[in-house]
Amino acid sequence: MKDEKKTGVLYIVGTPIGNLEDMTFRAIRMLKECDLVAAEDTRTARKLLSHFEISKSVTSYYDAVESRKAPQIIEQIKSGKNVCLISESGMPGLSDPGYRLINAAIESEVPVVPIPGPTAAVTALVISGLPLDRFCFEGFLSAKKSARRKRLKELVDEKRTMIFYESVHRIQSMLTDISEIFGDREVVLCRELTKRFEEILRGSAENILEKSAVRKIKGEIVLVVHGSNKKTVRKTEKLLI
Repeated sequence: MKDEKKTGVLYIVGTPIGNLEDMTFRAIRMLKECDLVAAEDTRTARKLLSHFEISKSVTSYYDAVESRKAPQIIEQIKSGKNVCLISESGMPGLSDPGYRLINAAIESEVPVVPIPGPTAAVTALVISGLPLDRFCFEGFLSAKKSARRKRLKELVDEKRTMIFYESVHRIQSMLTDISEIFGDREVVLCRELTKRFEEILRGSAENILEKSAVRKIKGEIVLVVHGSNKKTVRKTEKLLI
């Protein structure tokens, strides 16, 4: 009987969101053992691999090439290669490329194995002090003001804790919109999580706007916002770790 070539595996590998010590032993092993690393940012990927003394072939896999590259990667996996998908940081697919490749693998009956790792959204949520039992992840809202405000208005009655990603270029506008639409709602701004200048700002959106007005906020930002059933807002405070 003729032997059939064994299909490879697509590994979804979580990588550190800042501190390289958060890399798991399993993630390191899989990156060492795989045949190919599909990376959102090849420069970041090579720095990560170099830090852990891993020599591996790396191919780019970012938003603009996702539709074109996904079928190519699937074909390599079907030919027997094991591929590790990594994003610039955190778990692939969460506001990062990965959804199309994962679905293409499932449709092609290619094994998909998660290698869990840090996620900025959950990291911010657990340190926020806001209710953890029910929450929703909104990721990045539209860069267009009208579309962003429209979505926030749709979330006014959302009772779950809400998690948003935002860029440093739009954080002032986002906080202004939250203040005007949500009112006196408790907000937690998490900046540069797990990195040297990690910072947590707590208070209302208006409070945080006033505090951040005296300096420019830099780095990766996650906003955690209390649901509509909140009754009080904590006194504005700053926690610098």
